[in-house]
Amino acid sequence: MPLLDQLLQLSALTLVLLIGAAFLAGWVDAVVGGGGLIQLPALLTALPADAPTGAVLGTNKVASAAGTAIASWTYVRRITPIAATAAPLVVCALGGSAVGAGLASFIPRDWLSPIVLLALLAVGAWTLLRPTMGLVHAPRHSGRAQVVRAGGIGGVIGIYDGMLGPGTGSFFIIAMVAVLGYGFLEASVHAKLANLTTNLGSLLVFGAQGEVWWLLGGLMAIANVLGGFLGARLAIRLGSGFVRWVFLAVTGALGVRLAIDTVTPFT
Repeated sequence: MPLLDQLLQLSALTLVLLIGAAFLAGWVDAVVGGGGLIQLPALLTALPADAPTGAVLGTNKVASAAGTAIASWTYVRRITPIAATAAPLVVCALGGSAVGAGLASFIPRDWLSPIVLLALLAVGAWTLLRPTMGLVHAPRHSGRAQVVRAGGIGGVIGIYDGMLGPGTGSFFIIAMVAVLGYGFLEASVHAKLANLTTNLGSLLVFGAQGEVWWLLGGLMAIANVLGGFLGARLAIRLGSGFVRWVFLAVTGALGVRLAIDTVTPFT
């Protein structure tokens, strides 16, 4: 389908709401991750009911990849990533996301909300029950143990991101905080690099399948970039405590939203 014809299927109000959702998603993604839990439900609601799963997920990845790239650049300018963590995390995340994207077409659209809801509730509860977790950067591992754990985090969450995507940044952050002992802010730096990699890896697969709405994704990408830039700067200035509270607030709000979507599925 021609690019302009795809866009003409949407009303002006729907397009404005999608761009607004992309801006908010970029801000949330830059601070704590999980912007896809705003952006993806918006796309699921707005795109035609006969749009394939790959079109919804692929268009979401166009905007997410752009916003995550700007957020990553903003973080890395201020906080230097740890090579022994970043390298295996990124490499395994790339491979995992490509595998996951290849499997995405087998997932019915009405399964998306329930799966993400369960994962989100688990992450939120884990964080809430450990009030001091992530407030201090105290790495627990080095050498081979560090590389293996970082690679495992990248591979597992990369597969999830390619298949579904929402909450990937949050899952990267909480995994590095819980498994590696990183502070929320330091985990965010590495999470952005890994999330950028998974976005690009899965986007390559969706693009090759020819299902992406590129023009819509490009417009949403501009808004996502602006939100990501502003969110990353705020997180760096206010630190891990701020990131943790935003993480909990976003997790709770989106958990409620996904619970509603689960009871009343998208049409």
